[in-house]
Amino acid sequence: MVDKPLLAIVVPCYNEEEVLPETVRRLTALLEQLLEEGAVAIGSHIVFVDDGSRDRTWALIEEESERNPFVSGVKLARNVGHQRALLAGLETVRAYADCAVSIDADLQDDVEAIREFVQKYREGYDIVYGVRRSRKTDTWFKRTTAQAFYRFMQALGIKLIYNHADFRLMSKRALDELSRYTEVNLFLRGLIPLVGFRSTCVFYDRHERWAGQSKYPLKKMLAFAFDGITSLSVAPIRAITLIGFLAFLISGAAGLYALIVKWLGHAESGWTSLMISVWFIGGLVLMSLGLIGEYIGKIYQEVKRRPRFAIEKTVQLPLPSEREKTPARL
Repeated sequence: MVDKPLLAIVVPCYNEEEVLPETVRRLTALLEQLLEEGAVAIGSHIVFVDDGSRDRTWALIEEESERNPFVSGVKLARNVGHQRALLAGLETVRAYADCAVSIDADLQDDVEAIREFVQKYREGYDIVYGVRRSRKTDTWFKRTTAQAFYRFMQALGIKLIYNHADFRLMSKRALDELSRYTEVNLFLRGLIPLVGFRSTCVFYDRHERWAGQSKYPLKKMLAFAFDGITSLSVAPIRAITLIGFLAFLISGAAGLYALIVKWLGHAESGWTSLMISVWFIGGLVLMSLGLIGEYIGKIYQEVKRRPRFAIEKTVQLPLPSEREKTPARL
């Protein structure tokens, strides 16, 4: 059994002023219970990462950090997206925390599952995935498209944990290994299984959003899914090669048929079939070029090696060299 760890709970936030006070209350209550039970070390805390919010999210984080010793904050210089904001928090805490739990601010993930996460960590697991028991709270459309996405990713050979999003625990060793993955196009739920190490799953029931609006409308969800596919697999490009080969075979058969008809003297003008063929091949070529262009665009982003995030300021974060002093701030 691993000794009680110093736990950091990383919470990415974007315009979450409506739900933030309740999130602070629930996570603080959980940490107080874990400390009383001796499950985590003194100095365990919550790190809220403000992803360039345009409301009072950062002001609330600063206010909470002044009166609540469990609350720390990281303010990013601009909005960089959920995945990079989450990575910014994980990169920040890996310098001093024994393990880190990532959870969204909307309280849809069950905070009580963190207790079991910590228990699994103490049993020797480096990665603990939070997995939904069911999708009863989702609409029919979201449930159907999500299941189709997981099946499609599996068909492409991409290893994902079914019904798992970004609610998980990672040990310091796993965080250090994740930091070696330096790509700009991030899809953490696909990258983390590549890290390896001993892992397990904790099942929980997902709740309705506590307050505010979802930050992932359909457009963002589709873009996120496409980023996941193109950043982890080249199967779509290989599919284009296969489609091109099949089109070549079909066109060869059609050409042979046209020659036979001509030789038999039954040839007639085929304007309709010709136009359909031209539009079909033209559309296929444009779609193929677009997909290849998407991959080239990602290569372009990667080779520039621009920073994935910039931290503007922090509040109440313990320094790595001051880890032994952290009990004083509690």
